[in-house]
Amino acid sequence: MVRNAKKAPETKEKSAAARKLLAWYDRHARVLPWRARKGERADPYAVWLSEIMLQQTTVVTVGPYFTGFLKRWPTVDALAKAPQEEVMKAWAGLGYYARARNMHACARAVSSEHGGKFPDTAEGLIGLPGIGPYTAAAIAAIAFGRRATVVDGNVERVVARLFDIETPLPKAKSEIREYAETLTPEKRAGDFAQAMMDLGATLCTPRNPACNRCPINGLCDARARGTEALRPGRAPKKAKPTRTGACFWLTRNGHVWLRRRPEKGLLGGMMEAPGTDWKTPLCHKTVKKLSQKDLEALYPRAPVAAEWRLIPGLVTHSFTHFDLELVVLAAATRKKLVPGGDGRWVPLDELHGEALPTVMRKVAMHAMPEAGALFAKR
Repeated sequence: MVRNAKKAPETKEKSAAARKLLAWYDRHARVLPWRARKGERADPYAVWLSEIMLQQTTVVTVGPYFTGFLKRWPTVDALAKAPQEEVMKAWAGLGYYARARNMHACARAVSSEHGGKFPDTAEGLIGLPGIGPYTAAAIAAIAFGRRATVVDGNVERVVARLFDIETPLPKAKSEIREYAETLTPEKRAGDFAQAMMDLGATLCTPRNPACNRCPINGLCDARARGTEALRPGRAPKKAKPTRTGACFWLTRNGHVWLRRRPEKGLLGGMMEAPGTDWKTPLCHKTVKKLSQKDLEALYPRAPVAAEWRLIPGLVTHSFTHFDLELVVLAAATRKKLVPGGDGRWVPLDELHGEALPTVMRKVAMHAMPEAGALFAKR
């Protein structure tokens, strides 16, 4: 094989890779709550739900959420009928919250426009809310047995090593997809997709791949050339900017004041402690250097006039495109009504049931360390 040639590998070699990998998968497939057992048909609803949850999230993290969703809403019709607020609450902590809103919109579309049945082709699926090319291919292959090429992060790594692709990611994505397409068999495409994912997750790992146990090691160009540790290459990451701001933890008689974020935008529809925008230039001074004047400049942005006190330390959180640092000020009030009317009093012992994103859970635990035990109730 010519290195990095755009020509597809020989048909015999291609079929050998698929055959060897499927035989390995039959013996070593991971047992996952959303995966059909041998001899059973996959549930399209479970496949779709898991694929949405697994986007940019680990299998370990998704497991309890998937089980909880399926128990509460066992069918796509049941999920479609659920209030969005309840769906967001159940999703809280899983991150990338636009996925939850799109997931709910997709459930409604499948229920109302498709009679509660998912389209069985990638072309039919890709028009639904929140379903892009990868998710459409995964559902079509795994749930319906269609020949569709599924390429996630694990598959990218396997293919980049198998063909020793030098082009770094993300530029290599289209090249990797072309090669992956040559491997996908006509039959058992869903099992093959899951086999590739399992291989990347268990043997062909980012560091220290277990090449000696790999079922297709004899076909791997990177192993033959000793470049497996270098594949896939990655372009240098750009440094993320740091944004800063302040949150106000306002309590009253065992309750805390929370408000809902706008539906559109970052963390849309989720609950939060009120605060400044995330551009306030405070946190880089560090808490020890914040002057009384710095703090007093924040008071006009507080939800009510009160004796605000700074809670020592910072809340830090990393988003995809920026890092965030927050100072937290706390106060108690006797006022039942808070100006603006865009929030509500939430019992402190019921915080775990609210649609709080991870960054706001950190704020809660910073202001009230015992909140960690509440969130563990999920």
